[in-house]
Amino acid sequence: MIQHCKGFKDMLPQEMAAFRKVESAFLQAASGWGYQEVRTPTIEYLYLFTSAGTLTPGKLRRTYSFLDWDGWSGERVVLRPDATIPVARMYAECLADKPQTRLSYIANTFMFDDTGKKNRERWQLGAEYIGSSSALADAELVALALEVTEQLAVPKVRIRLSHSGLIAALLEQSGFKAEEYNSIFDELLDGNEGAMERVKEASPQLARLFSLMLTMKGKSAGYLKNLKALLDETLTGAKCAIDDFVATTEAIQALGVEYEINLAAAKGYEYYTGIIFHVLSGDEIIGGGGRYDNLISLLGGKDVPAAGFGLYMDKLIGLSGFRLEESKQADSIMITNTGHAINRKIELARKLRQAGYSVTLASENQEKICNRFCITVSDNLLDYVLHDNSTGSRINVPAVEDLCDILAKGDNLD
Repeated sequence: MIQHCKGFKDMLPQEMAAFRKVESAFLQAASGWGYQEVRTPTIEYLYLFTSAGTLTPGKLRRTYSFLDWDGWSGERVVLRPDATIPVARMYAECLADKPQTRLSYIANTFMFDDTGKKNRERWQLGAEYIGSSSALADAELVALALEVTEQLAVPKVRIRLSHSGLIAALLEQSGFKAEEYNSIFDELLDGNEGAMERVKEASPQLARLFSLMLTMKGKSAGYLKNLKALLDETLTGAKCAIDDFVATTEAIQALGVEYEINLAAAKGYEYYTGIIFHVLSGDEIIGGGGRYDNLISLLGGKDVPAAGFGLYMDKLIGLSGFRLEESKQADSIMITNTGHAINRKIELARKLRQAGYSVTLASENQEKICNRFCITVSDNLLDYVLHDNSTGSRINVPAVEDLCDILAKGDNLD
């Protein structure tokens, strides 16, 4: 038997039903905040992700890439490993005349995994706010993400904040070259002692600050103000980053959103320049986002600030209030016929579907009927016979309109 590819999965009817419910809840919430849905191609040019250094070499090694063959030459393309970068490319290419825009999307991304423990195709719900650098824009995105989780009844949701600009500003003071930032950045957040030793060699003062910052946690802007007081007067870039962080946390707090601050939570966000946030259910990360003010210009577009987030579809389906039950036909109406009343059967199905009902036609020799309601169409009777299989009762109904009235009530036929 031929099976599906390793790392990918089929979605069965009950899973697709949950997928659509999560999708609908997200799009409705995003539309309420003024976000317009867009879609980008599944395949993009490889250089979209390499030319600006917008993904680490480690991630690029795990992309699905191949040659888009055209005669004797061709461009190397990839199955998109990231959803934000294509949206930034689309804005620069198609929407640059709009100084400010809010965009939403549902997209799948692809990343190779050789452990067999992770999905290689991942669906996410995304929102991007392009054209505003304000703290309120950051807070809006956090509030939208939380609204989606609330509508889906995801339990124990919390927000964790970090700021890549603060850590980058401190690293700049250490004298490291630009190409060393990302590796040292991630190694520090991983608790790598070798990375801390490299920082200590460059600046003992910075090493002490990093050690303090990456272990401290707080739940208010006051924590950041205390951190700012620890900085030396020469670290102006870091102080500006803290001021930006404070402004965002105060805006988030003004919207009534609770959060915690954990600077060690910034790992893995290569192109982010400012605030970073994770959405968690308990201790499980179910989404995240942040500010990426340099990304659009790195892709050849204008210098436009932007921020966004992505929520992970598989996590939301598993944690939401939508149970993955076996697919049932109880909500669908089955039409059977006796004799040769096929035309009447098809016409009745058409009228009921127009009235908003899901209708299936019984096949020949079908023995088991799982539907609650079943309608029999006969050559000999003008009436329709409506069966309620939950009670075993039945009645004759003269017209489609009467059928619709009875079905709308949903009561027993007794």
